[in-house]
Amino acid sequence: MVDSDRPRRWPAYAVAVLFLGYAAGKAAFALQARLGFPGGPPVSAAETGSYFMDAATAQWFATASGVVGACVAIATVTALGRRVPRTLMLLVLAGMLLAVGGGAGIMILDAFVGIGVGWQWYHGVLGILVIALFLEMIRSYATATRRVAH
Repeated sequence: MVDSDRPRRWPAYAVAVLFLGYAAGKAAFALQARLGFPGGPPVSAAETGSYFMDAATAQWFATASGVVGACVAIATVTALGRRVPRTLMLLVLAGMLLAVGGGAGIMILDAFVGIGVGWQWYHGVLGILVIALFLEMIRSYATATRRVAH
């Protein structure tokens, strides 16, 4: 039988790989000064204009957020990351879950209900898997850092 309370490292590594893939995709589009994500729905010319920043700058910020996300995911399973106060790390992970869950939720909703973005069914399945993987990473971290009451 498998001990379900045993912390696992693989969800954090998988989340880190996903964040790095996100960062690489965003960097590729930043170099082209385009919005969107490789493999995702096309972004119309009307949606590429911004009052705040150009497409390349926005994509570079998204690239940086992907790299930071990967670092946080790895921090949940390393000794250095485990030195971060548990409450602070859980707050950071909750904030990341809101961001990741929001993006994945839009993918899921558009893929299966259709809100006009253009995500396909397989993007919806990926969104479900990403949310589940992220939740497992948080559960594993919480299990590994839980204080045992005597």
